Amino acid sequence: MPSLKDLKNRISSVKSTRKITKAMQMVAAAKLRRAQDAAEAARPYAERFNAVMGQLAASVGGSDTAPLLLKGTGKDDVHLLVVMTSERGLCGGFNANIAKLARQHARDLIQKGKTVKIITVGKKGREAMKRDLGELYIGHVDLSDVKRIGYGTATDIAKDVLGKFDAGEFDVATIFYSKFVNVVTQTPTALQVIPAKFDAPEDTGAASALYEYEPSEEEVLADLLPRGVATQIFAALLENAASEQGARMSAMDNATRNAGEMIDKLTIEYNRSRQAVITNELIEIISGAEAL
Repeated sequence: MPSLKDLKNRISSVKSTRKITKAMQMVAAAKLRRAQDAAEAARPYAERFNAVMGQLAASVGGSDTAPLLLKGTGKDDVHLLVVMTSERGLCGGFNANIAKLARQHARDLIQKGKTVKIITVGKKGREAMKRDLGELYIGHVDLSDVKRIGYGTATDIAKDVLGKFDAGEFDVATIFYSKFVNVVTQTPTALQVIPAKFDAPEDTGAASALYEYEPSEEEVLADLLPRGVATQIFAALLENAASEQGARMSAMDNATRNAGEMIDKLTIEYNRSRQAVITNELIEIISGAEAL
């Protein structure tokens, strides 16, 4: 049974931990608002951009003149997985869930005889992926010095991915990130960006009659597709930033409440032990008085 001093020290330690988790929860709540606003503001642009690209892609179809980023290399032998996670931990299962989805995808591809290559964005993803699939790791993007995610960050990542595609290093590229739903829910998501996939427009006949493209649709696509890859990566980074802060806020709230419950239990144990010590001392005093 721990002594009174040990219990008192432990209560003091848990109280200090509760102060830290409470402070981290408040910081995450402040950052979440900015990150959520940025992610939600980017969604309409990304959706509209994809709608226009989908219309162009449906018009060009599988023609021989279609850009390589749209029609692909004609093979799916080599897959590049871009795993996006956070630079810091203490955010619940946020990083683990993304890494789990990417690992499962990689193992499924390997079972089918495909070659898999992995690029990580964020230190936590690198740690998780290199631990289990280190032989597939080909690169890492360090965002530890980036205070706020910008389009330039996504452009740099897109240039690296597109450069590898132009060099023939892979056939299919998929990004992994967590889509923000709310503070409690963040959904791990896999999105294929090369070859580009777009939802077909609902009314292609009516829509296609409204637009005339100059230069040709193929040339417009060839110019927009690299930007489309950067846009999808940028949107994924913003979703990840909001998901990270939401997950951290939830995790720190749970940790704060758990610390409070532990303090209550330790305080009860301390009071009982203290009362037992006092009772024993009284019994010794009374026994000694009776002996006299």
